[in-house]
Amino acid sequence: MSCFDDVVHRIFAADTAADLFDGDEPDRAFRRLRRAVHPDAAPTGSEGIATSAFTRLTELWEHRVGPYTLLGEPVSGDLADLYRVRSAKGTALLKVAREAADNDLLATEAEALRRPKRRRPYFPRLFETLVVDDGGDRRAANVIELCDGFVSLAEVEHAYPDGLDPRDAAWMWRRLLVALGAAHRAGVVHGAVLPEHVLIHPGEHGLVLVDWCYAVIGSGSVPALVARYRDAYPPEVPAREAAGPATDLYLSAGLMLRLMGSRVHPALRRFAEGCRLARPRMRPQDAWRLLAELDDVLQRLYGPRRFREFSVPA
Repeated sequence: MSCFDDVVHRIFAADTAADLFDGDEPDRAFRRLRRAVHPDAAPTGSEGIATSAFTRLTELWEHRVGPYTLLGEPVSGDLADLYRVRSAKGTALLKVAREAADNDLLATEAEALRRPKRRRPYFPRLFETLVVDDGGDRRAANVIELCDGFVSLAEVEHAYPDGLDPRDAAWMWRRLLVALGAAHRAGVVHGAVLPEHVLIHPGEHGLVLVDWCYAVIGSGSVPALVARYRDAYPPEVPAREAAGPATDLYLSAGLMLRLMGSRVHPALRRFAEGCRLARPRMRPQDAWRLLAELDDVLQRLYGPRRFREFSVPA
């Protein structure tokens, strides 16, 4: 097989750009392949197949961002498009701001994910930040760990329309408080503890808190809210007043009440409502301390902790 035939075969055998361009110098690899199949340089009688290969090569090259190959169509988030991507280092999630006006929120997320030093499994890893230049429209992007095997609490809620058994909600609540405690100790308030932003691993009882675009680092107000969940926020968020740990604890308690629905035990309802008072200074301020108090309630209701099998029906 000639060099030309070999390159043409490689191009048409490739499913994604990563099959051709993965490596330390993808630009050089692209230029080398482009020269090999350029119609003007094709062997006599091969101009047609060269044109087809050149077109396919160009399509594969354009379906990438930096060193990342886009895999499939994006999922639309509240303010960003999320792509499953592949690189030489593996599969990840590429999150691209839909509007340049939201670049600052993507930058906030990147900084928030760099802060926590403890309890790292509760936070997705940030691999790098990028700028996507789409015809002069420069949009921020974050490359984040892909949480395979995890589902959102929005999916859990959909799978259990009659509410979760409080004993199943208990481990999710406990882990969520651990994640929030670690974030707060690092000086970060999540600001949007909502169903889509809390991922769990049903089998392993893991939890990851995602979408840190709404975070407050240090001090300040939550920069934006998710309109469809407006009623879930504490008063200080729509009022653009200072947010703090009590903001996240209000949201997390409301989320757990939402998950349990009518199955919530009255004692757990009272506990949650104590986190949802109107004034932030009247609510709990420390996630670690609140976790200890929750454990006391759970101990009284259900006895010693036991691992409960949990699944999310398709």
